[in-house]
Amino acid sequence: MKLNNIAKYVEEKISSEQILIENYVTTDCILPDKQGRTIATNLPLQKCTLTKYKKGDVLVANIRPYLKKIWLANGEGGASNDVLVFRAKEKNSSAFLYAVLQQDAFYDWIMKAPRGTRMPRGDKNHIMRFSVADIKDSDKIGNLILNLDKKIALNREINANLEALAKQLYDYWFVQFDFPDANGKPYKSSGGKMVYNEKLKREIPEGWEYGDLSDIANITMGQSPDGKSYNDKGDGILFYQGSTDFGELFPGVRQYTTEPSRFAKKGDILMSVRAPVGALNIANNDCCIGRGLASLSSKLGSITHLYCVMLSFKDMFDRMSDVGTTFGSITKDELHKLSIVKPNQKVIMLFEKKCKPIFDQQMIIGEEIVSLTRQRDELLPLLMNGQVSVG
Repeated sequence: MKLNNIAKYVEEKISSEQILIENYVTTDCILPDKQGRTIATNLPLQKCTLTKYKKGDVLVANIRPYLKKIWLANGEGGASNDVLVFRAKEKNSSAFLYAVLQQDAFYDWIMKAPRGTRMPRGDKNHIMRFSVADIKDSDKIGNLILNLDKKIALNREINANLEALAKQLYDYWFVQFDFPDANGKPYKSSGGKMVYNEKLKREIPEGWEYGDLSDIANITMGQSPDGKSYNDKGDGILFYQGSTDFGELFPGVRQYTTEPSRFAKKGDILMSVRAPVGALNIANNDCCIGRGLASLSSKLGSITHLYCVMLSFKDMFDRMSDVGTTFGSITKDELHKLSIVKPNQKVIMLFEKKCKPIFDQQMIIGEEIVSLTRQRDELLPLLMNGQVSVG
């Protein structure tokens, strides 16, 4: 049977003025590689009509479908025009529909008949002709995939909480300057000596300095290899072109290159240098980076401090974007010269001692997310073609 036997497109509409930002879904806030969604950065600037979705609907981004952006709605809201909203037909479960649309084969099918080349979109009629096996245990398959996704989502939530904890500690120490003094008390709050810095136009702890990002980070700007060297067969080295390859913590494996030019090492910070400027991931493998990325490693022996510094820059770029100042890109010189406060080495290493276990735990959980995701994606086709059954 075909997809249109078990699902339909939702045509019901809702005004953008009737929804909250938490319920607004665009192609940008659905994450690539089936990683769910984040909250949109803003509502439409002008009143417009959106597709109304409800709990249990499956939303798929229809711009560059090969990015595999999909989300199972957990409530009601509105979706932009380039988001397809699928609803299970009567006697079919939303869980099974979600499992069907999670298959890599589904996205391969969409890309067999795309509309457009630079920003391809799926053809809605072609999409509905996707073949779906008539499976007796469809509900069990759907629930199995949902349970795997819930475990993945829980791990993501834990990692988000760990990151928030590290950011909070960074803020206390390096923004409010209440790092532990010689007596273990908050430095600034306990009367620690502050010195006015002319370049920063503010007071900083005595012994700390004004600096550029390049003073604390080794920075490599990406460079894209010849497009003829790209492949998805695993030949050569992993290649990340830009933030479209990013996941929540690690980039997704999408392509390789046999002619790498600029490299990042496992554990390096990857930063998007094109819109959205400042987006971050961690390289979980040695890789080649394209012109949309830069890689950074610490000169001070503290990856946790550098990562928090880069998160603070990301927040800055996001705030500027919120008030209408959008960065299309950041150059090598601009990145190198981003202003920072350079603490003394003793405080840096104490912060590393406190936060490295948090960072390491994030890496472990991140790898578990990758492993669970791989299991799900390898299991799906076997379940769909009947090679594996659910007990």
